[in-house]
Amino acid sequence: MQVVKRDGRMVEYNRERIIKAVSLAMMQTTAGVDIDLANKIADGVEKQLEGKIQTTVYEIEDLVEKKLMASSRKEVAQMYITYRYNRDVARKSKSKDMFLEIIETKSNDVTRENANMNADTPAGMMMKFASETTKPFVDDFLLSPEARDAVKEGYIHIHDKDYYPTKSLTCLQHPLDRILENGFKAGHGSSRPAKRIETASILGCISMETVQNEMHGGQAIPAFDYYLAPYVRQTFMEELRKVGDTVGKDLSKYYDYEVEDYLKKDLDGLKGEERYVQSAINNTVGRVHQSMEAFIHNMNTIHSRGGNQVVFSSINYGTDTSPEGRCIIREILRSTERGVGNNETPIFPIQIWKKKRGVNYLPEDKNYDLYKYACTVTAKRFFPNFINLDATFNQHEKWNANDPKRYEYETATMGCRTRVFENRHGEKTSIGRGNLSFTTINFVKLAIESNQEAQSQLGLNFAIGIGSEKFMNEKFLKLEKKIFMQKLEQYIGVCARQLYDRYTFQCTALKKQFPLLMSGLWNGSEKLAPNDKVEPVLKQGTLGIGFIGLAEALVVLTGKHHGEDERSQELGLEIVRSMKEEVDGFAEKYDLNYSVLATPAEGLSGRFTKIDKVQYGIIHGVTDREYYTNSNHVPVYYKCTAEHKAKIEAPYHELTRGGHIFYIELDGDATHNPESVEAVVDLMDKYNMGYGSVNHTRSRCMECGFENADANLDECPMCGSKDIDTIQRITGYLVGTTSRWNKGKLAELKDRVTHDTGIKGAC
Repeated sequence: MQVVKRDGRMVEYNRERIIKAVSLAMMQTTAGVDIDLANKIADGVEKQLEGKIQTTVYEIEDLVEKKLMASSRKEVAQMYITYRYNRDVARKSKSKDMFLEIIETKSNDVTRENANMNADTPAGMMMKFASETTKPFVDDFLLSPEARDAVKEGYIHIHDKDYYPTKSLTCLQHPLDRILENGFKAGHGSSRPAKRIETASILGCISMETVQNEMHGGQAIPAFDYYLAPYVRQTFMEELRKVGDTVGKDLSKYYDYEVEDYLKKDLDGLKGEERYVQSAINNTVGRVHQSMEAFIHNMNTIHSRGGNQVVFSSINYGTDTSPEGRCIIREILRSTERGVGNNETPIFPIQIWKKKRGVNYLPEDKNYDLYKYACTVTAKRFFPNFINLDATFNQHEKWNANDPKRYEYETATMGCRTRVFENRHGEKTSIGRGNLSFTTINFVKLAIESNQEAQSQLGLNFAIGIGSEKFMNEKFLKLEKKIFMQKLEQYIGVCARQLYDRYTFQCTALKKQFPLLMSGLWNGSEKLAPNDKVEPVLKQGTLGIGFIGLAEALVVLTGKHHGEDERSQELGLEIVRSMKEEVDGFAEKYDLNYSVLATPAEGLSGRFTKIDKVQYGIIHGVTDREYYTNSNHVPVYYKCTAEHKAKIEAPYHELTRGGHIFYIELDGDATHNPESVEAVVDLMDKYNMGYGSVNHTRSRCMECGFENADANLDECPMCGSKDIDTIQRITGYLVGTTSRWNKGKLAELKDRVTHDTGIKGAC
């Protein structure tokens, strides 16, 4: 007989549960336990349920109460009723405590799970209430038993599990040209195609904001410069008409004028038509700058998801060498350098410079001047980050420098590090595609278990962690690695099947559930009717299997992490290479775009650690901090040069096609040393790295927004406030205040050390 539990799960009937519950109630009475009566009660319940193939916990408990009331021990019935009540209260108390912490705006790992979300606002509270009550539903009704157990025991983590029932997807690289050229309809109104730069800019914002409400991840524009460039030209033509109207001349013959570069120049000394053209250029540059300024301002103030979160946005640019494209690049950089509001560093959009030899990286390249400027802006404002289009795995065989649409074959990234490029079901491109969902494996837990099992099999007994290498021999290491690889294969399988289950669930969604996303922004969706399922087009997306804690896992397996030991590095690469081979196998099996992800752990950074501390205690160099190291990174506390860090992390980029990032921490005021940023990009180029960014000091007054590079700033020179915080990169994105960081990430921030780039004055 099957029993339906309170949470909806089905379990086998077990009479011992009845006997145990009755006995516990009897223990609360003066007469004590009568095991014979307890068995008799169980017999009576079973007799009444005879012939049933299914019942409920509630029906069983009601029958137990009636049998006790009809027995000679009526006082036990009262105790049993009390027992039932207390059990119900206990089940609800955990949710109650959690809800009260949300209501009271307490700072904890629940309310600070996502630093980009303000869980203290009414909308933020509603999101957290919904999130925390949805996750158990997913566990009980949408996960397989093996996936549910793996999550509960801390082997895997399902990202964005609270959005699972909505069938939403993670992220999208917006083909913005489709909206700019055709307009779009969302909500109760529609938008006409863009005709000038101001309209194009605002449509870019609205596109990302609207789709953010239809998805649970980030939004990106893969070719920001190319998409907006045509509207610079149209704006220039409009300005020519205005100048012509002012001076009473027809300047239409200059509509096709070849502008060498859109640069403002003094009109003094210019006469006639030369003066008219330059005046139109000056006005165009002014309007483009204002449009870029408005774009950044909007992306930092327009809220989505019920008003509790600004749009998690990214833009990619840098390879459009046309005068109009260069104008877009230059003015977005100028606006970023200037800052928003009272010179504050803009948190969004995450800006990503597309570095490409022959286009913008070498001194003879057309956009080299803008690359140099981008490094200067990064030295002050953290952005742009840098994606390396020259990395072997980021190149496309169809890319041609003379192709005006070459951006279609350029890799773009978004958010913390998400990369979408290879495609089993269509063109190899980032555009109009995104990640569907991803799940992460706890490398550290697998390593600890492998070490313990190997010791047990060989009759060894030594402490795990830093320094344990002195107790290891070749036989032990070989056995330990074998066990680890078997466990890794097992949980990759669990993740692959769980992601496939989620994918098939997402495929049941209808096009009309995603009004803008599936109106043509997602590749192929324009062919669907409103009531069609989205299954035919979802296969364009990717499924990511990630990992966390490679460094700590290697300390367990070898006694040292990969940043400090060559043998550990060899094992680390072998592990991740084996993982990629397994994941590629599941891509073949399911014919879907599976890839390995170097997980950007934020809320997860401390979750696995907590679980493992309870189970294994404090292990030196492994569980003795509040967090595990992100993916394949060298630990943030390990002091080394920038080049050493690059050498270690670089080989993992090719293996993690679902996304990766390389960080360098600069010391001091990077504003006066943009060469240190260039040095980081040079390392990416030298070691075939895919994506990277630079961190440095930026202190900010939380009252008036004043910023500078003084790490010891304790009083604002502008307004006198002592409410000073530091802008920091939490994973791949910035957070304006560390007050929204969870404990694990705050502990990691405290441990971060700087890396010498070799550039004088950089550190």
